[in-house]
Amino acid sequence: MFYSFLRNLCRIFYIIVYRITVIGEENIPKEKGGYIIASNHVSNNDPPVVGITFKGKYTFMAKEELFHKNPIFTWLITKLGAFPVKRGAKDGAQAIQKALESLKNGRIFVIFPEGTRSKDGELGRAKSGVTLVAAQAKVPVVPVFIKYGRKKFRREIQISIGERIPAECFDVDIEDRKMLKQVSATIMDEIAKLKEKAPDVD
Repeated sequence: MFYSFLRNLCRIFYIIVYRITVIGEENIPKEKGGYIIASNHVSNNDPPVVGITFKGKYTFMAKEELFHKNPIFTWLITKLGAFPVKRGAKDGAQAIQKALESLKNGRIFVIFPEGTRSKDGELGRAKSGVTLVAAQAKVPVVPVFIKYGRKKFRREIQISIGERIPAECFDVDIEDRKMLKQVSATIMDEIAKLKEKAPDVD
């Protein structure tokens, strides 16, 4: 109940402050959980933007630094399902386990395959985490591309949603690092296709 209230409050805030355009809305799964959203990452606004676009409860990894900057933002992303992850830390297995548990419990797991924000808006290489989670959870992945306009007042945010990638595409040997990277690269390819088709924003 509180989650829905918070999500609706967040949605109202973003609709008032920004101009949000959803492309490919028909590709949003009808299920309210049990799948992965893989998105590019260009802003701290990305998680809330995804959260108000898809219906369901979320879990997503966020760099630990975000939990020590803005108390309001930290409170928001925590309530929306974020958990901190140290970049370069050896607790990757624990983070993967949290993701798997969330999917098992019917949540949507949101991940940014590049592992960090892009400063120039260009797409980087995907890390293996997204495929590692999808392969073990045996769930589909929905590719997403987020684009921001340059205006400060009522800035436009465009979110493009691609067709889901079936779970069968992630039937790989999780011990094969090369295969994990190759499959993760195909996810980034789908995100790149969304980028190419995305209209210009002000």
